[in-house]
Amino acid sequence: MDTAIVIAVIGALVSIFGWVVNSILNSKSQRRLNRLTFQIEHTRQQLQELYGPLTFLVIEGRQAYQDLLTALGRNFVFIEGMHLPEHEQALWNFWVEHDFLPRNAKISALLANKTHLIEGKRMPESWVKFLEHAISWQLNHVRWENSQIGYSWHSRVNWPGAFEEDVISTFESLQERHAILMGQRTH
Repeated sequence: MDTAIVIAVIGALVSIFGWVVNSILNSKSQRRLNRLTFQIEHTRQQLQELYGPLTFLVIEGRQAYQDLLTALGRNFVFIEGMHLPEHEQALWNFWVEHDFLPRNAKISALLANKTHLIEGKRMPESWVKFLEHAISWQLNHVRWENSQIGYSWHSRVNWPGAFEEDVISTFESLQERHAILMGQRTH
């Protein structure tokens, strides 16, 4: 075989091999870039559409509850078996109708409409407890408003403190992840 042909064939094989290796590396790089882009976008969406608004509502709710306690002049609203005096009951109902129940409805709507953004494989147990709290209270209160059927003036399920903790800690964790993905911080 002619040396020129052998050199041409070897050159062609080296070129093809180089092209294949380059194509494989570019393909891997592109998949990694696509994965990173998806992670950044998904985390941003979680923060913007679910965890950010939830965190705001939780913090706002804490402050509203503290304001109610200040208005009552004590660090609790109900004690088992205690009935509120009429003026305190009116104050409580004002907070319930203009703050607590509307906020619970906003939180419930966020949870219902943004389930695809929940961090993890399943809905946290504290979120289920929140929904039990909100639904029980809302239904009993509307029943009282419409039919004057009395109830204990609060949910049969206490406010789940773990719900606040879960929302805020996940929000902070997602902020950290987003900063790392964006290259603003290292692990």
